[in-house]
Amino acid sequence: MDAVVHNVGIPNGAQLLVVNVVAPYLLTSLIQRPKRLIYLSSSMHRGGRASLAGMDWTGRTSTGCYSDSKLFVTTLAAAVARLWPEVYSNAVDPGWVPTNMGGPSTPDDPRLGHLTQEWLATSDDPEVLNSGSYWHHQRRQEPHPAVNDTRFQDLLLAELARATGTRLAGSCPRPISDSPRGNVRT
Repeated sequence: MDAVVHNVGIPNGAQLLVVNVVAPYLLTSLIQRPKRLIYLSSSMHRGGRASLAGMDWTGRTSTGCYSDSKLFVTTLAAAVARLWPEVYSNAVDPGWVPTNMGGPSTPDDPRLGHLTQEWLATSDDPEVLNSGSYWHHQRRQEPHPAVNDTRFQDLLLAELARATGTRLAGSCPRPISDSPRGNVRT
């Protein structure tokens, strides 16, 4: 495969973490590595909590919020970029576009909702040939500080591996901390 775009998300409910975080983690862990991975994030990831304490990755109970889930998937993209240097892995904020989830009166142009993902998946522009970035409308932006915290990345990967029974190749078999569900202050 040339590229995989993890383009799924739900705004709330018990399945929030399963759909927004566990599914992209498992797909990434189980497929043959593509040349490029693109994970859909949101500017709301900046309001997420860099804490894995109490998260239910099974979807039986509602834990975490949309912002938390987008912080986690953005962190996953950065972790993959670090661990798999031969793969271009990036996160994208598509903007607030008119979709079933965004609603009909959103301010962004609908074309902008997919333009950056297409560009990252297909372009040979030197700007695109990088990994570990967070993008919004074809421009790099600074993500939440926890995204690039390698300790938090390792904690998240270890927790997802524990919850799913599937380890991402190249990740540490155990978290690098006293507690696999610890908090990271940023």
